Amino acid sequence: MGRHDVSALIASFRENYQDLLRFLTRRTGNAERAADVAQDTYVRLAAIPPTNLDIQNPRAFVYRVAGNLAIDTMRREGRIAADFTLLEAAETVPDTAPSPEASALARERLRLLEAALDELPSKPRLALLLSRVEGRSFVEIARQLGVSESMVAKYIAQALRHCRDRLRRNDNG
Repeated sequence: MGRHDVSALIASFRENYQDLLRFLTRRTGNAERAADVAQDTYVRLAAIPPTNLDIQNPRAFVYRVAGNLAIDTMRREGRIAADFTLLEAAETVPDTAPSPEASALARERLRLLEAALDELPSKPRLALLLSRVEGRSFVEIARQLGVSESMVAKYIAQALRHCRDRLRRNDNG
């Protein structure tokens, strides 16, 4: 295609501009987007290097370039819209951090639990902590405290009852 053919493409673009805009508006669904694609089409046509190709139907060639650019634009905008949708979805994820009030209440409850544990005799307190905090078995706790496994169960039950009652007294009163 020689320089003359590029001029023929530009001339065809200018002659068919209004029809091309209507075509692109139907393709893209938006007159502004269609005008942008038409401008991109003109730039693309003007940038075609002179070659030995012979274009038989310049109007069809212009419409093909415009149609392809419209498809590319719609795909690009679809990807961008999908990205924004993901970003918006990420912004709507609720904050899982507790509220300042809930944090303060939890700290107060923990303080009360520590006080309740401090009130316990040493063996029930140690049995409970070894079981619940360190995850030790009754056999290991019994061996460490020098008592039977059934006594470990009694110590833990005693400690749990004491802590529960202490927290309830505070909640009620």
